[in-house]
Amino acid sequence: MSEQARQEIRSLMIGVTGGRVILPNATVAEVITFASAEPVPEAPPWVLGRIGWRGWRLPLFSFAMLAGLAREEGYINAKVAVLKALGGRPRFSYMAMLTQGFPRLVTITPDVIVPEFREGELPPGVLMRVMVRDDPAFIPDLAAIENGLVEVLKIAA
Repeated sequence: MSEQARQEIRSLMIGVTGGRVILPNATVAEVITFASAEPVPEAPPWVLGRIGWRGWRLPLFSFAMLAGLAREEGYINAKVAVLKALGGRPRFSYMAMLTQGFPRLVTITPDVIVPEFREGELPPGVLMRVMVRDDPAFIPDLAAIENGLVEVLKIAA
């Protein structure tokens, strides 16, 4: 395997309300059409509810609302990115993120991604701001988002 091939990460540029998220392709299990979500009582606004997917009841969240990019979500042409959970919890293997439109496949190499530094703290759920070529994007903190969902939904290990 060449050195360049080892430095490539197949990724998805995913539109969210007010911005874009970049995730490794291996993190995304599937992209599906949005269907109404079952509300979760007393959940914060960024937790949109639960949706059914392949026999699972997945928590659906809005990255845009969590990170402060939007106060509310639009559902026309909305999709759902089913993400693999990273925490190793048997009852929490997947979570779902509301997206806008279809993701775009991009190959990330060191020469196309640049960290974007700004003063102040990062918004909740954000690991890093980056520029991918000329597109600003967020790298979400999936572990923090997962832990937030576990806490809100009181999912046992």
